[in-house]
Amino acid sequence: MSNELRSRGWFGKTGKDGFIYRAWMKNQGIPSYEFEGKPVIGICNTWSELTPCNAHFRELAESVKRGISEAGGFPVEFPVMSLGETLIKPTAMLYRNLASMDVEESIRANPMDGVVLLCGCDKTTPSLVMGACSVNLPTLVVSGGPMLTGKYKGKDIGTSDIWRFSEAVRSGSMSLEELTVAEACMCRSRGHCAVMGTASTMACMVESLGLSLPGNAAIPAADSRRKVLAQLSGIRIVEMVKENLKLSDILTRKAFENSIKVNAAIGGSTNFVLHLLAIAGRIGVELSIEDFDTHSKDIPLLANLQPSGKYFMEDLYYAGGLPAVMKEMEQWLHKDCITVNGKTIGENLSDAECYDREVIAAGAEPFNDISGIVVLKGNVCEEGAVLKPSAASAHLLKHTGRAVVFEDIEDYKNRIDDPELDIDETCVMVLKNVGPAGYPGMPEVGNMGMPKKLLSKGVTDMIRISDGRMSGTGFGTVVLHVSPEAAVGGNLSVIQNGDMITLDVEQRILHADITDEALKKRKAQKAQAPSPYNRGYVSLYLRHVQQAHLGADFDFLRGSSGSEVTRDSH
Repeated sequence: MSNELRSRGWFGKTGKDGFIYRAWMKNQGIPSYEFEGKPVIGICNTWSELTPCNAHFRELAESVKRGISEAGGFPVEFPVMSLGETLIKPTAMLYRNLASMDVEESIRANPMDGVVLLCGCDKTTPSLVMGACSVNLPTLVVSGGPMLTGKYKGKDIGTSDIWRFSEAVRSGSMSLEELTVAEACMCRSRGHCAVMGTASTMACMVESLGLSLPGNAAIPAADSRRKVLAQLSGIRIVEMVKENLKLSDILTRKAFENSIKVNAAIGGSTNFVLHLLAIAGRIGVELSIEDFDTHSKDIPLLANLQPSGKYFMEDLYYAGGLPAVMKEMEQWLHKDCITVNGKTIGENLSDAECYDREVIAAGAEPFNDISGIVVLKGNVCEEGAVLKPSAASAHLLKHTGRAVVFEDIEDYKNRIDDPELDIDETCVMVLKNVGPAGYPGMPEVGNMGMPKKLLSKGVTDMIRISDGRMSGTGFGTVVLHVSPEAAVGGNLSVIQNGDMITLDVEQRILHADITDEALKKRKAQKAQAPSPYNRGYVSLYLRHVQQAHLGADFDFLRGSSGSEVTRDSH
């Protein structure tokens, strides 16, 4: 095996070159035998105290290292840019592609034979997987796990309740003092969001794709079994290197279809669309936005988890985890897809069992026949937009209303609580210029809060349309990812107050009652504002980011560059 190891191109050399590579590693107290034919396994760590969801990753990395050493590998831990959704401004999505570049170049440039990706908070998972796909070494994902369920006044709470608490404060039914108490009750352990938000959706995504060991997605971060899985993952990555089982062997078209179906069954985040499209673009699998509708439309909602349901990720784990969900949907899955443990999806699910039907429904008796992600088309969204029907209000799934337009997020904030705002519950709220280029970075502001004067009337939902995103913990009848976005001249840019807009989810239509001729005339009269960003990463981002229906990756990063380093430094 030693002649086949990529790391031998560094540590197996003789003379000056080998001397330099080995000698400087030895200043860490590493004995010579560590370099003698052992697979070098990189542990790609997104630990950061500025990413609270991932703050336990140094400890988790130690468990991975034990497994690698136990299996005869040589573990090397390295840091990459960490994207903490909770603190980073203006939005972590702005930096997803940058982090993926960090991962790609770190893996390719260094003597690694295989990689373990430590992922947790929302964007850390797709950015690490995207970067690793572009290199295509044997790779395995270990997620950080969800936090324990919050407890407030005798009730379970999680991140989805933030939106409820916020509206309650704005309507006057909850005091700021009560909000402060709830704040102290929610995040009571290490880990990412406790609901089926984007972080949990990403953990389920990698498991359904076959990139993690079975059971990875739902084990709470505070549960000792998370460390056990990490150590087992360390053992397995060494075996994967020996088998030369690479990402391209696992990430087939069928694997992507499986992941779309599983995302529907769990009520996963709409952000899943952007990230899976970007991953497919890196590994070279043809995937379109329409595929998300096609492969999820017949899948019912099986996981009773917030925000589409009642329970939390901790409950999902105790009920049997993602394998128990996938067991209930075997009839819809490609069971012959290979996974990182060398077994097929079907083999991994053979012993899966559900322990709580309140949390995981039987395939024949789902919680909701409506699930998945609907892809809308029409003159408001020429290239598509998405909506999550399981988190929407049934009475609004077919509705025509008068547009109330906010030109940008500042316009929204300035006017939303104005008692003179001309709006009622039948209206359609439209927010422009929060897409990939417009913000820039496509923030999670699409689930706009209700106007204060409607909250006081008891209105809890309205149709909201934007070219931005919403948190996976959010809910409501929210149309997102309108493409092309307003900032690049999509039709959304010229929607005006008073335009009548029709949403028909069953027919997959989002249409404004405006003629093509009138749209063209409005566009001709609208001047594009010059960009204020003329240097640094944001300037690069604006020049190269693709639209939402393509995954918002950089145009020059689609495809793979492989693992070969074309020039030696010595």
